[in-house]
Amino acid sequence: MSEANTDRETKILREKMQDLKDVEIGPLPPNSPWVRPVRMQFRQAGKLKKWDLLRIHDSVAMIVFNVTQRKLIFVSQFRPAVFYASLPEKQGKVDLQQYPPSLGVTLELCAGIVDKDLPIAEIAREELLEECGYNAPVSNFVKLHTCRSGVGPTGAMETLFYVEVTDEMRVNSGGGSEVEGELIEVVELSVNEFKEYINRPSIQSPPEVLFAASWFFHNKPEHCS
Repeated sequence: MSEANTDRETKILREKMQDLKDVEIGPLPPNSPWVRPVRMQFRQAGKLKKWDLLRIHDSVAMIVFNVTQRKLIFVSQFRPAVFYASLPEKQGKVDLQQYPPSLGVTLELCAGIVDKDLPIAEIAREELLEECGYNAPVSNFVKLHTCRSGVGPTGAMETLFYVEVTDEMRVNSGGGSEVEGELIEVVELSVNEFKEYINRPSIQSPPEVLFAASWFFHNKPEHCS
């Protein structure tokens, strides 16, 4: 695919990603397939306490480095929770002129939920193919850590991988699952571009992106020169 066609497709994808209408905030239905709110009651040091929690899926995430292009691979997408957190009005219809959809667009590691009965590295491999279009062998996935993705209302586990890919492994443009209506942009950053991004005073990314920077710069100096 030519660079002009790639740029055109990226522009169309970004337009679709931010093509929001009729945004309205309401209460969570009791049968959500993604989160389950519960209240935990316990006595700690003799004092009765209550804590509201969310049961969510465990997940995988990965630091992806294209050794052919010498670039790190990320994904960008509209995140409703990030958009919602930017709103002063927490219920009812949203004024998209005052609060544009760009407030919810993030830069993240390629990631996905653990919702299949498969080895964790295979789940990561499938997510990389679906989101970024790289068909990398499971043997390329190096497990780094398993950690908690949250410790307040959630406490799910996230498994982090490092994977190196090549241009030859790119079998499609990625973009996420069409069935699920995902709109995901694949973002390639040189090492210098990534350094510039993480040194900004504010970034539209989760903490795992900063962990990725720390791990990559410390453990892969041969790719940083």
